[in-house]
Amino acid sequence: MAKHVAVLMGGLSAEREVSLRSGAACANALETEGFRVTRIDVGRDLAQVLGEVGPDVAFNALHGRWGEDGVVQGILELLQIPYTHSGVLASALAMHKERAKAVMAAAGVFVPEGVVVHRLEASKRHILPPPYVVKPVNEGSSVGVIIVREDRTHPPQELGRPDWAYGDWMLVEKYVAGRELTCAVMGDRPLGVIDIRPATGVFYDYDAKYAKGGSIHVLPAEIKPKIYHQVQQMALTAHQALGCRGVSRADFRYDDRPDGTGQLVCLEVNTQPGMTETSLVPELAAHAGLTFGELVRWMVEDASCDR
Repeated sequence: MAKHVAVLMGGLSAEREVSLRSGAACANALETEGFRVTRIDVGRDLAQVLGEVGPDVAFNALHGRWGEDGVVQGILELLQIPYTHSGVLASALAMHKERAKAVMAAAGVFVPEGVVVHRLEASKRHILPPPYVVKPVNEGSSVGVIIVREDRTHPPQELGRPDWAYGDWMLVEKYVAGRELTCAVMGDRPLGVIDIRPATGVFYDYDAKYAKGGSIHVLPAEIKPKIYHQVQQMALTAHQALGCRGVSRADFRYDDRPDGTGQLVCLEVNTQPGMTETSLVPELAAHAGLTFGELVRWMVEDASCDR
């Protein structure tokens, strides 16, 4: 009998829409690979729904809070349903940008300078000399990210609005100019390195990530072999230091401008990277010789509890 896979998608975070797309793509591919698939749009009744469905494996296609931060992983551990991607601790740790940076830095991964402050404080004064970046401590996919450019005289006053939806605590980091690079890790194997160039503007924001044509992906990245290898090694080191399992993706900035600093830093590790038609991990897997179906099959076969 074919293994029964519950694909967890949608959810309650700001990244719900892209999770629905990731989940649909993975569910379709798993069916093509011969698995029996049940699609679950995750709500607060997830434990009850899983008890009724009774899957052999949960394929976690959730993004953002409650799906990527250890919460759903804890439910799956309690129910003893093997699941994909990282476990409770690694998921929670990677999602908290400040704590993750401390662990990565201790393991020798270069990270940008930064400080965590309350959003109201960041709305009243420049926490760092511009240019700098302000991002929620516990969100993903560039949700709520603000770039304060050199010519901006006022701090980001939108942080003081009563309808601000991305939490009270913000990570303020020195802006690193240059390239946006990304590298996935599959098991204990770093894949290729992509140079991501937004089709418009200079920031790889949510729309650039998930809209068709929003960005240009150069694979393999046209950088010096030494730097290419360094990105791969830093991605693997970060993956292992945080305790990640299955597939993760690390994002970097690299300043190789003619008058630049040469700085290479890891911004964050995504434990639940996107799996849509425009996503980076499927593209990196294809570059390594894996079809999308082979990638999701590997993820299901890698699933376990106690991750």
